[in-house]
Amino acid sequence: MNTPWITTPLTADLLRGALDLEHTEHGVLPHRLPARARAQYADPLLASAETQPSGVRLVFRTRATAVELDTLPTKRVYVGAPPRPDGVYDLLVDGEPAGRGTVAGGNTLTIDMTTGSFESRPGPAGTVRFDGLPDRAKVVEIWLPHNETTELVALRTDAPVEPVPMDGERPVWLHHGSSISHGSDAASPTTTWPALAASLGGAELVNLGFGGSALLDPFTARAMRDTPADLISLKIGINLVNLDVMRLRAFTPAVHGFLDTLRDGHPTTPLLVISPILCPIHEDTPGPGVPDFSTLATGQLRFRATGDPEERAFGKLTLNVIRDELARIVEQRAAEDPHLHYLDGRALYGEADAAELPLPDGLHPDAATHRRMGERFARLAFGTGGPFAGGGS
Repeated sequence: MNTPWITTPLTADLLRGALDLEHTEHGVLPHRLPARARAQYADPLLASAETQPSGVRLVFRTRATAVELDTLPTKRVYVGAPPRPDGVYDLLVDGEPAGRGTVAGGNTLTIDMTTGSFESRPGPAGTVRFDGLPDRAKVVEIWLPHNETTELVALRTDAPVEPVPMDGERPVWLHHGSSISHGSDAASPTTTWPALAASLGGAELVNLGFGGSALLDPFTARAMRDTPADLISLKIGINLVNLDVMRLRAFTPAVHGFLDTLRDGHPTTPLLVISPILCPIHEDTPGPGVPDFSTLATGQLRFRATGDPEERAFGKLTLNVIRDELARIVEQRAAEDPHLHYLDGRALYGEADAAELPLPDGLHPDAATHRRMGERFARLAFGTGGPFAGGGS
């Protein structure tokens, strides 16, 4: 028996977690930065990261027992490394996990880390299908792969679909950070540490975690300034060190400028500044951080720091330097900004955690660590006495 499919246009009112929706020849491409921000710096790494829809999900109400989503993914292939697994789609029904799937095929982006070159090759769209859903009115969420650029081509169901308006009961939490916030090596899009923390804290997540791109960019600050939010957090440090982009003289004014811009749009919103989690290679050794290509073919790529610790005297940044300065900046500003707070990232992942769950590549947390960080952040930020406990303004 053929399923009587109903095709529903993929419109912005069905999507959460995206700041922009680009119409393409295949369908629509969710962006986590608006067009104006993307136009200000054409960096391939940022372009790839902001189109990987970490935290972006389709949300709709339906009685459907079967759902199909056609997408055109872009798979990343690293020269000399084993193939990466396909991106994961998580299905939630009324907030509870109800399925998981992948989409094969798609475009291919081949990256040569030794030269920094990128090569694109087109490929076919594919389909992820979820069936056996309960035959009742329910809210369905399809969380898109957090680490795979995903164009949405078509949504089909065996019953009508309607949008689920935001009712204001759950505060909107806007977060910015590095690949660790993006999701790095989390198992799936609902198990990145921000997604887990949002679920435990009862918040609607807008995740602006960008792999390799948490660099205090003014266009990111302006995007956050202009995005409605009840709660805001900013996790900064690791990319500034491992990319070696600035020294302390530039760092301090840049942090102030980023916070000033956020306050232009969100003057009294709870704002939490989070310093870096523990990363032994960069605690006291400046960047740049570089991959160890000798381990690439084994699938065990690791990173190492190449700076000279003595250069801290000349303003080179390390994670300890950044933590000290962030704590000082927040303490200084909090005297006039009672809604500004600070969290030492080592409360999420510190020395004891590193002994038990070492960073597999020296830089990124694994799936178990994402879960631990998400649970801890939910307790520290959303729990009693935490900066997000009241749900914001």
